[in-house]
Amino acid sequence: MAADVNEAPESAGAPAPVAARERLAQIPQSPGVYRMLDAAGTVLYVGKAKNLKRRVGSYFSRALNQRLVVMVGQIADIEVTVTRTEGEALLLESNLIKSLKPRFNVLLRDDKSYPYIHLSTQDPFPRLAFYRGSRKGPGRFFGPYPSASAVRETLQLLQRLFPVRQCEDSFYRTRSRPCLQYQIKRCTGPCVGLVSEAVYAEDVAYTIKFLDGRTQEVIGELATAMEQAAAELAFERAAVLRDQIATLQRIQERQYVSGEGGDLDIIATAQEGGVHCVQVFFIRGGRNLGNKAFFPLAPEETEEGTLIAGFLTQFYADKQIPAELVCSAEPDDLELLESALAEQAGHRVQIKSRVRAERARWLEMARGNAQVALKSRLGSQAGYARRLTALREALDLPELPRRMECFDISHTMGERTVASCVVFDETGPRTSDYRRFNIAGIVPGDDYGAMSQALTRRYTRVRDGEYPVPDLVFIDGGRGQLGAAAQAVEELGLGAILLVGVSKGPDRRPGTEQLWLLGQGTPVILPADSPAMHLVQQIRDEAHRFAITGHRQQRAKVRTASVLEEIAGVGPKRRQQLLRAFGGLRGLARAGVEDIARVAGISRELAARIHDAFHLDTPGP
Repeated sequence: MAADVNEAPESAGAPAPVAARERLAQIPQSPGVYRMLDAAGTVLYVGKAKNLKRRVGSYFSRALNQRLVVMVGQIADIEVTVTRTEGEALLLESNLIKSLKPRFNVLLRDDKSYPYIHLSTQDPFPRLAFYRGSRKGPGRFFGPYPSASAVRETLQLLQRLFPVRQCEDSFYRTRSRPCLQYQIKRCTGPCVGLVSEAVYAEDVAYTIKFLDGRTQEVIGELATAMEQAAAELAFERAAVLRDQIATLQRIQERQYVSGEGGDLDIIATAQEGGVHCVQVFFIRGGRNLGNKAFFPLAPEETEEGTLIAGFLTQFYADKQIPAELVCSAEPDDLELLESALAEQAGHRVQIKSRVRAERARWLEMARGNAQVALKSRLGSQAGYARRLTALREALDLPELPRRMECFDISHTMGERTVASCVVFDETGPRTSDYRRFNIAGIVPGDDYGAMSQALTRRYTRVRDGEYPVPDLVFIDGGRGQLGAAAQAVEELGLGAILLVGVSKGPDRRPGTEQLWLLGQGTPVILPADSPAMHLVQQIRDEAHRFAITGHRQQRAKVRTASVLEEIAGVGPKRRQQLLRAFGGLRGLARAGVEDIARVAGISRELAARIHDAFHLDTPGP
């Protein structure tokens, strides 16, 4: 596993390289794996994180030991792979360290395999034990688990739930009286005949059911006991049961990074602002061995199937081709492409786009990572500078704008109106200067009034010298919102600020936005592939995201009902089932989509909506 920098003795820190500082702004606040690369593209270090942005940023914001000071000084780029859970990230980190062998990681010399739990079902009184090695022997094997500690935690929990013996066979055969485990009710004493084979077999059956992932009966019993304890005011006991439920969910969490399956590649695409990204995940022996992003040159209107077909023919021209390729869309000329790849590979090659179960989860992960890589590319310094120059030319500005601000309004039927102000400078988003305004005292749904209030509050502080005067201000909306903004700015004596309204085009498609300038009766319409339009879209979308996030936070504060009450399809009965299954909202918030879908009556589609309700606001700066 990766070395934990928190355990190292502290010494002088290292300044963040310029490229690394730029890359940090694009890293999401999600669990995943990060890779530090040098100027030659060699991986220096692989690590996992519950919050990628915070973890990677820690390398450049505090003192480090000498080994890491040397490493940070060599970093030229940072790559990330977003996963659903920290457990997934741990497995992927292990796979990457073994395959890449980065020089700054602590490498395991014995290259241990993943640990399993073994149940000796061939014995009259089976034993449950930690296991590594070949799985060709007798008995049943459960796993793999992401770490030895996860196996031991599972065994300890099982010992409390089902008293199946865990002692060594040599110890078991020589007992003449029950051991301490029997005294504390964690064993039924089969060594001295205190339990029959039939009764013991029931505990074994429960253990197998639990380890097979059919845990809802067990969790239901714990939840019932928790409710009973709470009703009897035994809150300490209820808290213990709640924690046990959370532990059960955590250890039985499906590991999306490792699953059953052979060798295949996952190919997914994303497109935005005239840039295409193709993300490839390499699955070997059912394990995700890593991924790589590619940015092929193609016209903006290129269909996804055409893009994938062109990519596959070029990418596999000099590479080994697995027997199965899973793509986010069916490529053009599918049969011809399969035939050509099969002839090159020397074996049959299947290209699939409609998949289920594990492959669908892998494909979903690839799509998410394609989006992350694309946003990182769009936010790169070189591309940003090009778009900034194009914006200066499109608006006929005397010089490059050094500070741009954008305002947006968010509310639900007029409720809890929030205005956002995002700031971009010469290098990109300046998140430390972002601000939100809770709008009050207006007619619900009055966007003009909300915009006027937000600008008045913001630019009163600008006038007083608390913030710099922006060179350019975008207003999300047409001439109406632009007029309200202009009046507010003029009343403060700041009429020299250039205001631009950004409204959707007639068909409301991305790329058809219209730019409104004060005093002009017709809008400025830029080509959809214009770098200037791409920058305007990026700024406007960031303001929209920031406004929506603030609005949802406000709704959550003022409503006494839980987040679950706002999800269509989750009624009182399902809310109760979810809270019982996960021991409360905190446990539910930590669960993955597959864990939620295992609750009775919850489809995978509904589970995804529930998961999104807790995590939709997480990504972003």
